[in-house]
Amino acid sequence: MDVRIRRIYEAPSPDDGARVLVDRLWPRGVPKEAARLDDWPKALTPSDDLRRWYHGDGGDFEEFRRRYDAELTAPEAAEALDALRVRAGAGRVTLLTASKDVEHSHAAVLRDQLG
Repeated sequence: MDVRIRRIYEAPSPDDGARVLVDRLWPRGVPKEAARLDDWPKALTPSDDLRRWYHGDGGDFEEFRRRYDAELTAPEAAEALDALRVRAGAGRVTLLTASKDVEHSHAAVLRDQLG
């Protein structure tokens, strides 16, 4: 599967394929029409508690990954992940996030789940 990660603040590219926002909150300063999203599955986003723990307490990424992987097994999240997997099987998908460090974010965990 061809799954990429980009920051939502980067301009859309014709090479993006399906553009999927994987953040729970809409990113500041990005007009919705400019984002050119194909999907925004909020069920795939980390819980508020997990997000606050990871970003607020300087949580360890591997522990974050373990906890987030567990959250992705919940029925609604698992269903959304399966739908994203089908989409990724049909062509390139670009996961969009506002995270500054995309390789240590929930988007990287999702990419790994899909790969």
